[in-house]
Amino acid sequence: MTSMRYVCLLFLSLFAPLAAQAGGDEVVIVYNSRVPASRAVADYYAAARQVPADHIFGFALTTNEVMTRADFTDFLQKPLADQLEAAKLWRFGRAHVAANGSIPAHFEERIVASKIRYAVLCYGMPLKIEPNSTLDEMADKLTQSDQPERRRDEAAVDSELTWLPLIKMNVPLAGPLPNLLYACTNRSQLSPTNGLLLVTRLDGPTPEIASNLVDKALAAEKNGLWGRAYFDLRNVPTNSTYYLGDAWLGEGAQICRALGFDVDVDTNAETFPESYPMSQIAIYAGWYDGDVSGPFKLPTVEFMPGAFAYHLHSYSADTLRSTTTHWCGPLLAKGATCTMGCVYEPYLQFTPNIALFLRFLGTGYTFGEAAWASQMALSWQTTVIGDPLYQPFKKAPSELHAELSRAQNPLIEWSFERLVNQDLARGMREVPMAKLLEELPVTARSAVLSEKLAGLYDAIGKPSSAIDAWQKVLTLNPSPQQRIRVRRILEEKLQAQGRTADAIACDEKLLAEAPDYPARAQIEEELKTLGKADPGENKK
Repeated sequence: MTSMRYVCLLFLSLFAPLAAQAGGDEVVIVYNSRVPASRAVADYYAAARQVPADHIFGFALTTNEVMTRADFTDFLQKPLADQLEAAKLWRFGRAHVAANGSIPAHFEERIVASKIRYAVLCYGMPLKIEPNSTLDEMADKLTQSDQPERRRDEAAVDSELTWLPLIKMNVPLAGPLPNLLYACTNRSQLSPTNGLLLVTRLDGPTPEIASNLVDKALAAEKNGLWGRAYFDLRNVPTNSTYYLGDAWLGEGAQICRALGFDVDVDTNAETFPESYPMSQIAIYAGWYDGDVSGPFKLPTVEFMPGAFAYHLHSYSADTLRSTTTHWCGPLLAKGATCTMGCVYEPYLQFTPNIALFLRFLGTGYTFGEAAWASQMALSWQTTVIGDPLYQPFKKAPSELHAELSRAQNPLIEWSFERLVNQDLARGMREVPMAKLLEELPVTARSAVLSEKLAGLYDAIGKPSSAIDAWQKVLTLNPSPQQRIRVRRILEEKLQAQGRTADAIACDEKLLAEAPDYPARAQIEEELKTLGKADPGENKK
C-alpha cells in the first residue's frame, strides 16, 4: 500500500460525520441603540451569518460596562423576553414537570416552543450587573450560615440572560443558578425549551476587533483550525482546593493531543515566561495571573485564525476595553477569535470546565454550545466572547483534507501533521510516521512538517538526522516564534553532539534575527560560557 493511499484510508476512518452546522436563523442579535458602533457590529454580523432582519433588537441602555440590577431588569431582560414573544420567535406555555424526589409534580410557565437558540450581544452592550446589597430576597431568604457566594446577586449580563426562558418563574437572583444542561451530550437539548438561551457577545477593546471575531471564525470554519496548543498549569498538589483547575487544564491538553495538535504543557507555578517561543497558537489555556503576562505581552502574538485563548482568573473579564490589563481584552486585541472570562469572583468550581469545553468543541459543538454546556452555573460571573455559531471542527478531517488538497491550499501541511499526531496519540510508533513524512512531497517545502519530522528523528534516536531536519526548517520561512524555538532546540542538540562552534553560531544568529528577544541577556551569558568551553580552532 502506498503512503498516499494509506493517508487517505486513515483520514476516512478518523471520525464519524459531524452534526449539521447551526444557522443564522437560530440567532437573535441585541445591540445598544445609544452606541452607533453597537448597531454597526450587529449589522455586520447579521450579514455575515445571514441573520434575518426581524431577529435584530436594539435597546437604549447605559454606555458604561456596568449596569444596575434595576436597569438590567427594566430595560433589557423583560423587554427582550417580551419582544421575542411578540416576534413569535418563541412561545411561553404551561409545562408539566414530573415529581422528582421531594419536589411534587407541578406546572411551570416557561418556553414551550422556540425558533431560536442563540443570542449575540454586540459591542457597546453592558458587560456586568453591579451588586445590589438591598435585594429583598437576600434579606428574607438568606441567613448568616449561608455560603458567601449565595449572598451575592452581581453577575455577567451574558450569564444572567441565559435563563431568560425561565423569566416567568420564581428564579432566585442570589447566588449561582444550577445549569441543568451542564455536560449535556445531546446538542439539540441546549435550547430555550430546556431553559437555556446560548448567549455570547461580539466585543473587545474596539468595534473593529469585535467585528473581526466573526471573520476569523468563518475563515477557520472554511480552512480549519490549525496551529499548536499551549497549556499553563500551576502544579498544585492534589489535596489543594485549586487542584480542580489544574485537573481541567491537564485533561484539556490530552484532548488536544487526541485532536491532533502539538501540545506544550508548562507545570511551573509561574505562567509561561515572556521568552517562551509560543508560535502559531490555535489553543491556549492557563492560569492564574491577574493581568496579561508572558508571551501575550509581546507586540505581536502568533494567533491563528479561529484561535481560542483562555486564562482562568477571578477578574479576567473585569473590563473588555483594556489592551493591557486583565486578560480578555488583551487576548482579543492580540488576535484571539474567542475567549471566556469572569467579571466578578466566580469561585473555581463555577468557572468553565475547560476540558469539557474542548471535548465538546472537538466533537462538532458550536462555540456557544460548548461554552454553556461546560459551566455548572448560570446567573453568575462568566462572559463568553465570540461568534456563538463558530464550529472549528464542523468538517470531518477527510472532508477538510480533500478540500485543502483540491485547492492546493498551503494549510494542507497542518492537515498532514494532524494525521501524524492523531496516529501517535493512538499508539502508532514514530518510525512509520517518520517514513510517511519522508515520502510526502510537501514535507520538503514545509517548515511545519520538517519540524515534526525532526522531532520524530530525535524520538527514534537519530540525532544527526534530527539536526539536519531542524536546520532545514530555518530555510523554509518559519514564523518568527517558530524560528526562535527551532534555534533554541538546535543550540541544545548541537551541544549534545559536541558541536560547540555550531551551537555558538546558532545562538548568534538568533540574536541577530530577533534583537528584541526577551531572553537576550540569558543567551549572551550562555555564549560567554560556550566561548570559554570552545577550543577555538573550529569557531566560526
